[in-house]
Amino acid sequence: MLKCVGVSKEFGGLQALKNVDLTVEKGEIAGLVGPNGSGKSTLLNLISGVYKPDQGKVLFMGEDISKLPPHAICARGITKTAQNVQSFPDMTAMENVLTSVLFARKMDRDGQDPLDRTKQLLEFVGLKTEKFNLPTRNLNVVELRRVQFARALATKPKLLLLDELLTGLTPKESDEAIALVKQVNQQGITVLMVEHVMKVIMGLCSRVVVLHHGEKICEGTPEKVCSDKNVINVYLGKRFTFGED
Repeated sequence: MLKCVGVSKEFGGLQALKNVDLTVEKGEIAGLVGPNGSGKSTLLNLISGVYKPDQGKVLFMGEDISKLPPHAICARGITKTAQNVQSFPDMTAMENVLTSVLFARKMDRDGQDPLDRTKQLLEFVGLKTEKFNLPTRNLNVVELRRVQFARALATKPKLLLLDELLTGLTPKESDEAIALVKQVNQQGITVLMVEHVMKVIMGLCSRVVVLHHGEKICEGTPEKVCSDKNVINVYLGKRFTFGED
């Protein structure tokens, strides 16, 4: 479904990504991990069109999307959630999600009432009904993450890019978010996720890619990645034991 071929990106002399290859297969949940500053968010931003690669290509469903703007990439089926939650603060939660519903409706008129679709999405992500008509500036971070997730799903993505979805969540809230990701994937949406909580990555992902200083240093099953000496040295610190707390 997605193939990054030798992508590189530099910011003012700093090499954020260097010759990175990445493949995401249709239907999988793939994980992207590495130390802070390793280039994970930059790679998601290249895929979603926020940045353009200095070198290399990003291919989606066989099409080169490297030079397309974000709205055109979103229209083709790639949606990204932001690490730092973004919203239209003076608009209600309903209105925030409705913008994405209407964006998707321009491309696919399915006949469903946009307001009904918006309510269904907010209910699906677990936002309390009494919060639907509040301006998002009055919502807390957890509620904003729910709204952001609903906005992403409203665009009807084929590939969902999740950038540290669980940041700031309690264990209970994290479990709810993990269940949502599984449910979304079961509905046919492919997922590429960045996450620092290794227990989550290893429990959700069938394949994991590790970045370090902008380069891919390992790729494979969770078991392979967790036993790789280089990954342990530069990121994990110790061997990850499956089933540990």
